[in-house]
Amino acid sequence: MRRTIAVAASFAVASLGPLIALPSPAQAAAVSDGVVKVGVLTDLSGVSSDNAGKGSVLAATMAIDDFSRDRKVLGAPIELVSADSQGKTDTGATIAREWYDRGKVDMITDLTFSNVALAVDRIADEKKKIALVTGAGSSAISNEQCTAHSVQWMYDTYALANSTSQALLRRGLKSWYFITADYAFGQALEKDASEILTRQGGKVVGSVKHPVNSPDLSSYLLRAQTSGAQVIALANSGTDTLNTVKQASQFNIIQGGKQVFTPLLSLITEIHGMGLKNAQGMILTNGFYWDQDDRSRAFAQRFYAQHKKMPTMMQAAVYSAVLNYLKAVQAAGTDEADAVMARLKSMKIDDPVIRNGQIRADGKLVHDMLLVQVKTPAESKSEWDLYKILETIPADKAFAPLADSKCALVKK
Repeated sequence: MRRTIAVAASFAVASLGPLIALPSPAQAAAVSDGVVKVGVLTDLSGVSSDNAGKGSVLAATMAIDDFSRDRKVLGAPIELVSADSQGKTDTGATIAREWYDRGKVDMITDLTFSNVALAVDRIADEKKKIALVTGAGSSAISNEQCTAHSVQWMYDTYALANSTSQALLRRGLKSWYFITADYAFGQALEKDASEILTRQGGKVVGSVKHPVNSPDLSSYLLRAQTSGAQVIALANSGTDTLNTVKQASQFNIIQGGKQVFTPLLSLITEIHGMGLKNAQGMILTNGFYWDQDDRSRAFAQRFYAQHKKMPTMMQAAVYSAVLNYLKAVQAAGTDEADAVMARLKSMKIDDPVIRNGQIRADGKLVHDMLLVQVKTPAESKSEWDLYKILETIPADKAFAPLADSKCALVKK
């Protein structure tokens, strides 16, 4: 399914500083095809549609409206298109090629699934266009398979695994069992977490892989339960994570107290869907939480007014990526990809979503991350009051060191 989204100025413009001066005719001429077009290639129908999907399209719309009241940059109109990759590599790649070749699309964002993101990154690099990956988490995107025209914007599997595993290891929980979704993201998350655990003195006692979008996870849960591991770690996402936790609750694995249950990636929509009775006490790592501070709350409340759900970190990342992309186009005086990428990598990324952000040479946006714990029903004061922030993890502690990068763009 493909559709073009008309960008409507339906949101109050956030306080983003003084209005940008009107461009000269020369600036307007610097825009290819006379339009700056953003594509949101997302999951509109699958396992992560609630985490990204329509919410990602809304977040991109908000970013465009907040950047410019008249929805223009350098005198050229800003347009937005969206499509459903269906989580399929071929489908995502076909849409990306069509957008870049004939659709006048300059930048593609979201890219919910790692397999799709890796394919689109290569196409963007080949065609000298831009891909800002906000949804996919495989660390390979900005490591072994990095490109000069892509940025991994919000998180990667290393940052999630590193922060959560260290927090649980500090609590003496050293033996782990993984329930892993059998695709690129899940495999990368388990790999990164296993390596970190081993280095820190932990032990992986076993793992099992399940197909994506599995309705019945009981056999995998029973294997994890009988393993005797202190921690059952979920290296999956979306409805798979939601179903795993709900079914674990039915087996009394969570409430039993003998094993700690931790999703290594779980977004606020999933926690909301699980219910605090099932999810309470779980420790998670997130790149964004709506109730972090006044700036995040103001953005999230405007989002909620339209979407009736608080933004996930994936959806919030789309807002940040689109907003900063447009700022970079303005600063570069052109939408030419190399010039825009150079500007992006020179900018400090600080907005309602990202704190203390900087894009490294490997194309990884590193920024402060949040270690959170799911509240109990008694602690929660409202429907979306789901987390208490345990600590803010500085960028250099959350993400893998640049010195360890395998990206060919990093000079050593």
